[in-house]
Amino acid sequence: MNDALQAHAPLESIEAVDLGLGAAGYIASRKISTAIYLAHHLQKPILVEGPAGVGKTELAKSVATWMQLPLIRMQCYEGLDESKALYEWKYGKQLLYTQILKDKINSVIGESDNLAVALNKLHDFGDIFFSHQFLEPRPLLRALEQPGGAVLLIDEIDKSDQEFEAFLLEILSDYQVTIPELGTIHAGTPPIVLLTSNSTRDLGDALKRRCLHLHIGFPDEKLEARIIASRVPGIDGRLLKQLVSFVQQLRVLDLKKVPSVSETIDWARVMVLLHASVLEVDLVRDTLNVLLKFEADIEVANKQIAGLTHKARQDAGVPA
Repeated sequence: MNDALQAHAPLESIEAVDLGLGAAGYIASRKISTAIYLAHHLQKPILVEGPAGVGKTELAKSVATWMQLPLIRMQCYEGLDESKALYEWKYGKQLLYTQILKDKINSVIGESDNLAVALNKLHDFGDIFFSHQFLEPRPLLRALEQPGGAVLLIDEIDKSDQEFEAFLLEILSDYQVTIPELGTIHAGTPPIVLLTSNSTRDLGDALKRRCLHLHIGFPDEKLEARIIASRVPGIDGRLLKQLVSFVQQLRVLDLKKVPSVSETIDWARVMVLLHASVLEVDLVRDTLNVLLKFEADIEVANKQIAGLTHKARQDAGVPA
């Protein structure tokens, strides 16, 4: 096994993080590696912001792969509440056990005629049904209970409600949660927590104060080429340069949604699948829908596609 993928790999330096993420297939900038290093040693969550498709979710997956920790993912959405994120009681199991132990309950109550007396006798007995064996842990609680730690991905936190955002504060501050029937549950080994946001709404100051901040934007040409090369093994070097140059030019245009890194990777795979060696105008036009997701954007790009393709070939040293 690659030394960089040893279980519980120590984060001894920022360079070690960079190598470890690279071994897991994630080409990180210095800023990203620094954030992971600080989050681990300071035991603080990271709020990762940036446009969709730049590798925010993939970062959490790669950290988990490198450190050989379980990845626990919670996808946020409007209306997400405590029962879906933290825990809920196994009501079916409680009911089943109640039926099975019906005779035992009758023996505990005895001949009590008084309801108050009967309820008092059942008090201690009833607590059994609100013990951990009847608890169904959801992502947040599962992450806290992992004995060797975990990577907790709270994905697209900006899609949740402000009430849920406030609910997270105890977990993000102290790596603990309070369950009324059981008390406070602390994490034996605090998880590495990454929250992602596409900035569809402003997050509260209280949440931001508890987190390190990391913004992942679109990579420059050199970094994007390294990312594509790692994700599309065997791609021709000159074709790679053309693809990256073309996408970098597209991002300058006035588009509703510029292509992300994930879409550049998809386009590179399409070109390899079609056995392309150079960018041709017709081929680019036929596959432009892999990069651009709105017809209006495709129309804008089509008007300049010849010039963009020519410059991409020129940048890669390919004859026109």
